[in-house]
Amino acid sequence: MAFFEGVLKNEVFIVCITAWFVAQLIKVILTVLIEKRFDMSRFVGSGGMPSSHSSFVMSLSTGVGIIEGYDSVIFTVALVLSLIVMYDAAGVRRSVGKQAKILNALLDDIHKHKKHLLIEKRLKELIGHTPVEVLSGAILGIVIANIML
Repeated sequence: MAFFEGVLKNEVFIVCITAWFVAQLIKVILTVLIEKRFDMSRFVGSGGMPSSHSSFVMSLSTGVGIIEGYDSVIFTVALVLSLIVMYDAAGVRRSVGKQAKILNALLDDIHKHKKHLLIEKRLKELIGHTPVEVLSGAILGIVIANIML
């Protein structure tokens, strides 16, 4: 019980969860405004504007910096973690999304010609982020941490 009580009282953790929540909520709202449809899966899904991964880790880094100091070793650890996550979101995961899009198109083409082909599920295409989505998420995380702490 002490673990859960400690986590729930941890200000930085609460900031991180809030930053993630706000980023995901913005995705739902933007889907309604831009695509004119309500898609609750955007609340838990990856990819899109802004990056909730970036918001999550940059709120962590900023929170650690505010509490422990921007010259502390633990801030450096948090910042390096954040940079790795954001690089991955805009690099590797974005490439995986592009590959999924191509594979889905190939599977659709094969399925048109061979009706007996069983395709259980399409590959998820919206996985990674553009650099703007990553930067927007990072700024959101920094702002939320500064507001809450």
